[in-house]
Amino acid sequence: MKKIILFANISLMVSGCGRFANEDKKETHHERIVCISKQYSEIIFALQAQDDIVAVDVSSTYPAEVKKLPTVGYHRALSAEAILAMKPTLIFQDNNIGPEHVVKQLNDLKIPMKDFGKHSNTIEGTDSLIREMGTYFHKERQADSLCSKLKNDMKQALESAKQYKDSVRVLVIHYGQATNHYLVMTKKGTGGKMVEWAGGKMAVTDKKGMKDISPEVVAESDPDVILLTDFGYDRLGGSPQKIKELPGVASTKAFRNNRIYRIEEHDLVYMGPRTGENVMLIQKLIHQNEQTK
Repeated sequence: MKKIILFANISLMVSGCGRFANEDKKETHHERIVCISKQYSEIIFALQAQDDIVAVDVSSTYPAEVKKLPTVGYHRALSAEAILAMKPTLIFQDNNIGPEHVVKQLNDLKIPMKDFGKHSNTIEGTDSLIREMGTYFHKERQADSLCSKLKNDMKQALESAKQYKDSVRVLVIHYGQATNHYLVMTKKGTGGKMVEWAGGKMAVTDKKGMKDISPEVVAESDPDVILLTDFGYDRLGGSPQKIKELPGVASTKAFRNNRIYRIEEHDLVYMGPRTGENVMLIQKLIHQNEQTK
């Protein structure tokens, strides 16, 4: 087991090595905030409240500017040393960080940590989170604008989804950076909700949001379309021959019809200000060449 964890951590360091070399170039900060949440990071930048962010976790990949910040590692495989090197006065985290011994170290050092509460994984919950963060940063006007756009984008996306005859079956394959292997997303997760809002039908159901990939799971799902998230897609070089080697993929209608598309992980795994935009992006991908009503 230790060898597997070590290999996963090495993989993470290699994949994010360019970002580990980043430096905090701002000379003065009112606070030194390390943000360990990709959802929080996107909202903070959307609110234009990023001035005191000195580092983020490696899964914070949107917007592009966030990649210029130093990274403290993957949010579930953190290093206390990397965090402490940033001399944080405050850590933002969404209660999805680890490993436990690192969290204990940070607590023992009494570094202030803040989360923005429990908000439902819905559009209403996302609106509530954006407004809470807007209030915290004194960016209420920006929060109002983001929430208004989110509401209008979702209305447009849901209206657009009505035009399609059938719910195309969609399989989402995701590379788990913490576990160093491919997974499939299920109807239970955020990606599942977004695919269904886009007028698609998630091909895999389960009690959990992610499930280990296997030839049986993929063959049984027999998707019309496969969405492959960016890290896993790029890891295979986007090559059809390499993608074909993923368990069960070669037997699917999606592979035979060349309907495998790359999608950014950050557009599928959490909700934020761009969720309506992302649903419309998913619509364009999964309904290409499909007849409408």
